[in-house]
Amino acid sequence: MLATPIYIICSPSPQVGKTLIARVMSEFLLLKNGTALSFDVNLKEPSLLDYLPNITETADVIDTYGKMQLMDPLVIHDRVPKVIDLGFHAFDEFFKMCEEIGFMREAARCYVAPTILFVAGADRISFRGYEMLQRRIPPASLVTVHNEFVLRSGLPEAMDGERMLRIPALPLFLKRYIDRLSFSFTGYLRNEKDWSTELHQWIRRNYSMFRDLDSSVILRKSYRSRGTDIDSLRCTRAT
Repeated sequence: MLATPIYIICSPSPQVGKTLIARVMSEFLLLKNGTALSFDVNLKEPSLLDYLPNITETADVIDTYGKMQLMDPLVIHDRVPKVIDLGFHAFDEFFKMCEEIGFMREAARCYVAPTILFVAGADRISFRGYEMLQRRIPPASLVTVHNEFVLRSGLPEAMDGERMLRIPALPLFLKRYIDRLSFSFTGYLRNEKDWSTELHQWIRRNYSMFRDLDSSVILRKSYRSRGTDIDSLRCTRAT
């Protein structure tokens, strides 16, 4: 049975390009599957909700109700890929909650495949956050993202593991261009006929990279048996 993918894009550090990566991933999944659902867990504007209002819901982990509203849809095997843009302010609380409720085990039991995309920074907070995830997240579910626009000197050696995605840096004028709220990556690919432009190549490269990642994630098998029982029926929603 193919798993329902969830991509949790996160960093304990601000200003590392997390929302940009969540935007690209969300638009790619929408293009590939025809459907996607994103969750915006941020305080600062503009946020993912401003860029993709039609597929994005706001969420928080401040109280029990907010946590339930966020987590309940994540353990449903509905084959709708999901993206969480996790604000740096919610980083510690979110993963503390995941450990307390056994989210990774429950997700695997329900044929849901969470993948943590950790957007690396060069500060101590980022190093501590990465070390924490290494202790709590299975290696196959943890991917380091090297945003070259932020880390121009290279990825810190401690974070340069086997599973790594590299987002090439764009010139500043193109970065400002794609930061407009009206900009769509898929729309640009469809409307710009010159495939040789730097931005066209940048988008296509990232879409190809996310396609390869998504293919590996949805084929990930659940840790539990495939036998049909009450629990498996509870996890799976008819489509």
